[in-house]
Amino acid sequence: MVVSGDGALAHRLAGELREVYGEHVVLVVPPDSGARSARLPANGRTRASALFGRMSSVMLRSPAPGPDGAGEGGLVEAVEPSDEALTQAGIERAAALALVHRDDETNIRAALIARRLNPRVRLVIRLYNRKLGQYLQELLDQAAALAAPDGPGPTEAETSTTVLSDADTAAPALAATALAGTSKVVHADGVLLRAGQRPPPRPGEVADPGLCTLALLSSTTNDPAGAEGSDHSGSEGPRLLPDERSMDEGGHRGRVVLETVTYTGPAQPPGRLTDLGAPLGRLFSRRLRWSLAGVVASVVALAVATWLTTGDDPLHAAYLTLLDIFAIDDPAIGQPVERQILQLLSGLTGLLLLPVLIAAVLEGLGTFRNASALPRPPRGLSGHVVLLGMGKIGARVLVRLRELDIPVVCVEADPEARGIALARRLRVPTVIGDVTQEGLLESARIHRAHALLALTSSDTTNLEAALYARSVKPDLRVVMRLYDDDFATAVHRTLRAAHPQALTRSRSVSHLAAPAFASAMMGRQILGAIPVERTVLLFAAVDVAGHPQLEGRTVEDAFREGAWRVLALDTSSPDDRVPDLGAARRGRSGTPGDLVWQVPPGYVLRPEDRVVLAATRRGLAELLGRRPSSRVPQRPH
Repeated sequence: MVVSGDGALAHRLAGELREVYGEHVVLVVPPDSGARSARLPANGRTRASALFGRMSSVMLRSPAPGPDGAGEGGLVEAVEPSDEALTQAGIERAAALALVHRDDETNIRAALIARRLNPRVRLVIRLYNRKLGQYLQELLDQAAALAAPDGPGPTEAETSTTVLSDADTAAPALAATALAGTSKVVHADGVLLRAGQRPPPRPGEVADPGLCTLALLSSTTNDPAGAEGSDHSGSEGPRLLPDERSMDEGGHRGRVVLETVTYTGPAQPPGRLTDLGAPLGRLFSRRLRWSLAGVVASVVALAVATWLTTGDDPLHAAYLTLLDIFAIDDPAIGQPVERQILQLLSGLTGLLLLPVLIAAVLEGLGTFRNASALPRPPRGLSGHVVLLGMGKIGARVLVRLRELDIPVVCVEADPEARGIALARRLRVPTVIGDVTQEGLLESARIHRAHALLALTSSDTTNLEAALYARSVKPDLRVVMRLYDDDFATAVHRTLRAAHPQALTRSRSVSHLAAPAFASAMMGRQILGAIPVERTVLLFAAVDVAGHPQLEGRTVEDAFREGAWRVLALDTSSPDDRVPDLGAARRGRSGTPGDLVWQVPPGYVLRPEDRVVLAATRRGLAELLGRRPSSRVPQRPH
């Protein structure tokens, strides 16, 4: 794996590939001056060298080859990812290349060079221009197909171009943190999955298995004198993907189960304007409705009185009453006194009806005129998410939250921000103003909110909003986007110590984006990774065809303890399948879509099937026919 970049994302991504997936990584970075210009610490070379355990003493240096011909890992310093730099990094032998420079032009130029040097390399490109990225992805995939000596078929299975942006990769993690309290989730066909830890079941108690049991925790996890995942003699480490016998034997150990993440709070408030009209409560105010009801009751009473006093037909009496109300009847001169009094009362009712009708027309016109305006937060709103900052990332997070049917209140200082038009179209309550002004968060109902997502481009603004929200509601769940990774770590530790009863998450964009970039480098079949103590479980979408360990076997027979387990079956036809289940949203979140979970154990896997499975790193490498790294991964962060 080759990672080329000039910012913190490059270092994060290289660490993710080495520590989580156990891959050989070559990092291409600019000299120290380039690191400083990218707002990195002055010891950028020291950080990269610490990652690989050695210092490069030359400007361009090829990584030392490993036993299998691949590089064990190395550092290449170059001003830009040129032909020479990528060649020194071993691009001809690389399985994947990530281009995460801050400049789009640099990434595009390097992608074109890499595709020429190695048509089969998997490219992951960081671009801010999404439309340009779509065109570039099609171009590079077409170039790879034409350059393949065996035609486009075999290459398409291994070669792909993925264009990502910080906003697209950080938004799902931020939304998941607001909902689940952790960014360690896996997205599969619109369903959020997380690993939930369960204590050892008590005697006679039936443990909740969730979707399935992923692991049995270390025997020392609940021992105050033990160390989590320790290797001391007599202690058992975590047992990944156990079978029934192992779970029975490990009844005294805690468990990690796979569970879906759903929102259980109040639903989005009803009363949204539609293309066909609006509810009566949105068109007319309550005071106007009561006024109109009083006038109608008066008209009915006058019609009944006219019928009783004149002895006319009821319909004729009602007709006369309406003529009197609209002042188009003849005066009741020479008629009985009762008739004259009723005519005067009808005329007075008509005078009262006129302003009510005018007010109804004005309110109705005003309602439709304000359909394009930003609604205000309802008074009874509670359990919602306050989203601070409607820029590039805030807009993406808003889309994810609305897909989860989570009520949201947006706060933005700039009425022309990118996400304001989106909030107006989705009819999301929005407060326009500076969050540092006193009382603004109260208007967003922060005291009844479920979580605060502070996603502005200013670290100090996000921190100030978080501190003020905590003063209003100490147990509020707070998620902050902070630029500097070290600053984010310091803020997280301080807030956690000051408010131990509340959940605080402060993450830099590079921290949130690195796992998504790493999954893309591993291939579209990788949906994500979840750490379990000192080990990692990978989730992947695999076609059954060509895998003798799966093809023709039942789900029960295909399971291998400590290696892999089939979790779900994709029921869509092969022609309708999308290549990336992690990005697909064919069904609403929280529903299975085309994935069937908890497949019957006796189901026989067919060659045309595609399954979602959980696997260890070595198990997945064996299943996909790849050579696993012999390096023992460190504890993931």
